[in-house]
Amino acid sequence: MQIVSCPSCGAEVKFRSAASVMAVCEYCNTRVLKEADAVRDLGKISSVLEDYSPIQIGTSGVLGGRPFNVVGRIQLRYDAGMWNEWYLMFDDATTGWLGDASGQYMITTLRQPESALPAFESLRAGQQYKINNEHYTAADVRTADCIGGQGELPFKAGDGWQARVADFRRGSSFVTLDYSDEGPPALYTGVPVTLESMQCQLLRDDEQIKQSAGRYRGKLDKLDCPSCGSPIQYLPGMTANLVCHACHTQIDASSPKVEVLAAGESVERQRFTLDLGASGKLGNQEFTVIGAMRRADDEGTQWTEYLLYGPRAGFTWLVETDEGWSRANVLDVWPTWDGGSTATLDKAEFEKLYTYGSVVTYAAGAFNWRVKAGDRTRVAEFKRQQVSLAAELTDEELTWSRSTPLAFDQLKAWFGTSVHGSAPVSGPKLAEQAGRYKRSAKNFIIVMLVLNAIPLLASMDNGGFGAQFAYSMLGALAIYLPAIFLDSIDKQ
Repeated sequence: MQIVSCPSCGAEVKFRSAASVMAVCEYCNTRVLKEADAVRDLGKISSVLEDYSPIQIGTSGVLGGRPFNVVGRIQLRYDAGMWNEWYLMFDDATTGWLGDASGQYMITTLRQPESALPAFESLRAGQQYKINNEHYTAADVRTADCIGGQGELPFKAGDGWQARVADFRRGSSFVTLDYSDEGPPALYTGVPVTLESMQCQLLRDDEQIKQSAGRYRGKLDKLDCPSCGSPIQYLPGMTANLVCHACHTQIDASSPKVEVLAAGESVERQRFTLDLGASGKLGNQEFTVIGAMRRADDEGTQWTEYLLYGPRAGFTWLVETDEGWSRANVLDVWPTWDGGSTATLDKAEFEKLYTYGSVVTYAAGAFNWRVKAGDRTRVAEFKRQQVSLAAELTDEELTWSRSTPLAFDQLKAWFGTSVHGSAPVSGPKLAEQAGRYKRSAKNFIIVMLVLNAIPLLASMDNGGFGAQFAYSMLGALAIYLPAIFLDSIDKQ
């Protein structure tokens, strides 16, 4: 460890890692550059925003039998959210990074590339690339702004510094290419982790987090909409992107001063089967409904997705369609899929059903990414017996989720009176009822035309065929058009 004096305030600044070139003074936020025989003042860096992460400088853990300590952090923001990157120093003097986003964690360490790496401008989410002689799928491609820093870092960073990064997946393997500096990108490889699996020590508890951030992390709180004053329930430190259910205003609650992102227009209150704020016990875990959004496919078919959060279990989804309910979770370990008709997960093959476009038509509540009406994704769905997989692709990101059917009676048992309506008609019965009014109308029109055939033929002799035919067509339309309307009501 090397201890120097801050050039700005004179306080002690510690460099624990020989690889660190910059440290942030914890007293005055000055960026201190370590040079060969001196230190230099690089100016101030912004403090991190409301700090809800349980991790802090000094947190320790073990990865694969290798102890590590957290020695630094940068905070990054992109157009749909923000995340932390914690700088780690292992006991063997090597270093790594711990990504921290919405309660999900990923550890990566620097590796030497074995071949040329693709250019940042050529990368597209969802495409496959060969990295170190293995094929990986691009999970997301982003440019993010540094908005704060702490501790020591292996490079010079500050306000205005941008990170250009791309993440890749192959099963449980994870690769990050960092294009932030000039020259070839840096290659990092890693795996998804949990704080429990790393046996983390010196984590901040709820009271410490509340003292620094003003609220408890991950516990429901209320925020008044800056536009209309309606209360919005959200999870501090977990769901900073809010959509007011009353006026549709988008709100960023990640900064100390709530920021209105888009002045919402007054909208008719949507009716949901499951109330926002409803709490239930799924298995042995408590969950609360914190967000809801409606989506539609290319043909206009709509469904509703509810975002749930549990203090110990994290995020999960409930999906409501015309055919019933299902429960879905985002996958940390990805299926293997080459774009063909099957995807493989846990040595099981899933058959591809269809691909379609989807658009968000309505959103309300709290989310762990920025969502708004009009957001579009491309979806590919796969199925094996009762289990379904879905790959959802945007211009910047690809995600995979797995879902299983959920009985309506089970939903009622979990949430009780917060569930409205009855079980949806599904399966053969739904198929049988679809278009029933039009079918009845067609049959009636055929019978009517058969009965009118003789009068129509007779009218040809006296010159009244045109008028008689027109009356028949008007009668058919008078029967068929209401049937179309009734079928549309039936579908809704």
